[in-house]
Amino acid sequence: MRFESYYFVWSVVLFLVELCIAIFVDDALIRPYVGDVLVVILIYAVVRAFFKVAILPAAIGVLLFAFGVEILQYFKIVEVLGLESSAIARTIIGTTFVWEDLVAYTVGIVILLALERAIGWYKREWYVVI
Repeated sequence: MRFESYYFVWSVVLFLVELCIAIFVDDALIRPYVGDVLVVILIYAVVRAFFKVAILPAAIGVLLFAFGVEILQYFKIVEVLGLESSAIARTIIGTTFVWEDLVAYTVGIVILLALERAIGWYKREWYVVI
């Protein structure tokens, strides 16, 4: 484990943005698509803030995690677990499988990899853990 303040700050900022989207935005673009793009970047930032893992493995792991959660939505995991009355579980896990979410997650990972490359962090931690 480690603590990387750069990623922690981004985690907090992205969490606050996601919170604002969840509370104040109810539209057909920002909430369903931009929120999904940002959520994978948020999860990635949390992972990189607290765990010593290279950029590419972290990004792929977050994408697979997001896909896994979406697939669990397809199988109605919230209902299977008996959590349908929990607003928190319905919000965090989600209740509706949507193919477009998989695209949004992928776009989010592509954006974060492009940002990592543009910022220059890739020079030291792209493929292997240091």
